[in-house]
Amino acid sequence: MTTEETVEYAPEHTPRLAWAQHAPEVYKAMLRLDTAARRGLDPRLLELVKIRASQLNHCAFCLDMHSKDALAAGESVERIIQLGAWEESKHFYTEKEVAALELTDAVTVLTDGFVPDEVYEQAAKHFEEAELAQLIAAITVINAWNRFGVTCRMVPGHYEAGQHQ
Repeated sequence: MTTEETVEYAPEHTPRLAWAQHAPEVYKAMLRLDTAARRGLDPRLLELVKIRASQLNHCAFCLDMHSKDALAAGESVERIIQLGAWEESKHFYTEKEVAALELTDAVTVLTDGFVPDEVYEQAAKHFEEAELAQLIAAITVINAWNRFGVTCRMVPGHYEAGQHQ
């Protein structure tokens, strides 16, 4: 491609609904819940969990946000990229992170109607009960954010790291 050629990307979609503007009390409550859920969790682990849940839920807005926040928190590009295939790339993560990712997958995709005992027990081996409770809360909260993002078709690409923290 020469410098004279320009690349034409697909047009950016518009959001369906600016839900936070129309339900400001819900948005404020979500922000408070998010703040409470993140307490005591390692910021890099938290971002890995948020990225993984957002991948599973196909939330492009949250993928954009949490990838940028993860990079700003010192996470490597390689580990972020490998999250899509973490089960084949376990060697990129600590055992504690793998347990958190397994739990994230199980809580996010409740296809069997429950979180398997083995997954919960593995997470319980690596997290103290209070930290495990916070992790479960964080997974639950990102799933709620994802549902707002996907349903309202929030537009990715405009977020700057730390913007909503």
